[in-house]
Amino acid sequence: MCTAAALLTACGEQEAGDTSGPSVPSGVTAQAGSATSVHVMWERSTDDRGVTAYEVFRTGTKVTSVPATKHMIDVDGLTPSSAYTFTVRALDAAGNASPHSASIPVTTLAPAAEDNRAPSRPGAPEGRAEGARSVTLNWGAASDDTAVTSYDIYQADSRIHTVPGTTTTARITGLRPGTVYTFTVRARDAADNASPDSPSLDLTTASAPGAGPNTAPTALTAAARTTGTAHAIDLTWTPPKTGAPVEEHQLFLNGKLATTIVWGAQPPPGQVRYTFTVTDKPGTRYSVKLRAKLPDGNWGDFSAQRTVVIG
Repeated sequence: MCTAAALLTACGEQEAGDTSGPSVPSGVTAQAGSATSVHVMWERSTDDRGVTAYEVFRTGTKVTSVPATKHMIDVDGLTPSSAYTFTVRALDAAGNASPHSASIPVTTLAPAAEDNRAPSRPGAPEGRAEGARSVTLNWGAASDDTAVTSYDIYQADSRIHTVPGTTTTARITGLRPGTVYTFTVRARDAADNASPDSPSLDLTTASAPGAGPNTAPTALTAAARTTGTAHAIDLTWTPPKTGAPVEEHQLFLNGKLATTIVWGAQPPPGQVRYTFTVTDKPGTRYSVKLRAKLPDGNWGDFSAQRTVVIG
């Protein structure tokens, strides 16, 4: 029988209590998105056990908390032409909190006159991957009848970054190695009118050391088609080179597995085509991506994502 004195040895080492808080969130920015909203972003904190959440404070008062996977938030319901300060702190599973970040001042925009006109579509983005975990983007400026106040960068239909309307470049960090990302940009004005999406840009981060070749399908296109009252989406893509024919693909629609495409005895060579019907009403937006089944039985990397709207 183990004695109390032997609990840490003969009975196995007991995990010590966690009394160390996460590091202070760095890189905090606060950008006025409109007369009543501010967009707050920050860099990841670190912790010896793991960060579980972030808390955002406005002028010393907590306004929200978000899970550790999020590093930005929109704070709404603010007063036009008013000064605020924002800080962020990190929490771990034991409830330890980091010190507050540096205090970031921001002033909301002046109230806009009646404005129902959205900015024009931003120009096509260009960019490059910078190693395995970051990319740099730039795009053509949008125009607006009043002024463009911000640009929102989207990855696969999720907003991941915002920059002021005077800036047409952004650096996106915290990405995964060997992964294809699809970026689009939208412009906003002071009344929170949003432009149409820019053309999309696919960028692939460098693979991690020792990782195998990328196995994502490439050159994916998606086009909506309407015949009478029937709606369909036509896809084309090039399967990855695996050393053997790719007989199966999984099709994901709006982030969820929709179907498995099986070619049968012999898959077509080169570029392939596939059409599927959809039943939602016109104006519905769909996001599509694919991955291939590899010769070893595992599923490969995801393709770039494409977005279509039923006409």
